[in-house]
Amino acid sequence: MYAHGDSVRNVKETIMHVEGDPDHPVNRGTLCPKGAALMDFVNSPNRLKFPEYRAPGSNEWKRMSWDEALDRIARLLKDDRDANFQEQNASGQTVNRWLSTGMLAASASSNEAGYITHKVARSWGLLALDNQARV
Repeated sequence: MYAHGDSVRNVKETIMHVEGDPDHPVNRGTLCPKGAALMDFVNSPNRLKFPEYRAPGSNEWKRMSWDEALDRIARLLKDDRDANFQEQNASGQTVNRWLSTGMLAASASSNEAGYITHKVARSWGLLALDNQARV
């Protein structure tokens, strides 16, 4: 089963054809706009294939490894959560919330992926979530 319900045919790292998988339980063979445009954006000469970082005040983007990018994201999230996590409100009630960060998840996700994303974000204490799974 394909994760996005598409049936991509690969030849020499080039996508030759995209069609919906009629047996996929989520999309039943239909493609979302992103899936329908898959060949265009994957084969685009402007497509980024690695993470880039632009320092504050700089106008230059610099390539970084995936490990560096993921470590940076994790560190920034952790630092922000440590600095802004609220265990109790002014009345002393336990609230365990993190109000300074939000999360946006893919709208083309399955209900299952949306459920897991929601559970992970809530476990961090996030309240600002936008996760619209297709039904």
